[in-house]
Amino acid sequence: MSENQGSAPQKSFLATWLLSMILGSWGADRFYLGKIGTGVLKLLTAGGLGIWYIVDLVIVLAGNTTDKNGLALEGYEENKKTAWIVTAIYFSASIVLGIILGLAYASVLVALLDTGAFTY
Repeated sequence: MSENQGSAPQKSFLATWLLSMILGSWGADRFYLGKIGTGVLKLLTAGGLGIWYIVDLVIVLAGNTTDKNGLALEGYEENKKTAWIVTAIYFSASIVLGIILGLAYASVLVALLDTGAFTY
């Protein structure tokens, strides 16, 4: 008999990490782990205005996340390096894209102001 027989199977690190990174502001990672109460709070506060989202993502990446039964996530050791690298690329790309879009928006705004379309 296995020691997990009769209890819920371990939750996946990969699923938790991806949910935390992509939908963490809406509490998807918390709902997946069975932590419904904190999932609802995270949903209603937009991931604690982003702070809770980042803290949860770091906790997942550090391997310190457990499900509602206190069980560790399955597959952490095999996937932690890939998860850290992909997360760094994801956030770096988000920052670069934000800068590019901000500059594009500013140049369009300046062009509109120069044409007299808007007055200030």
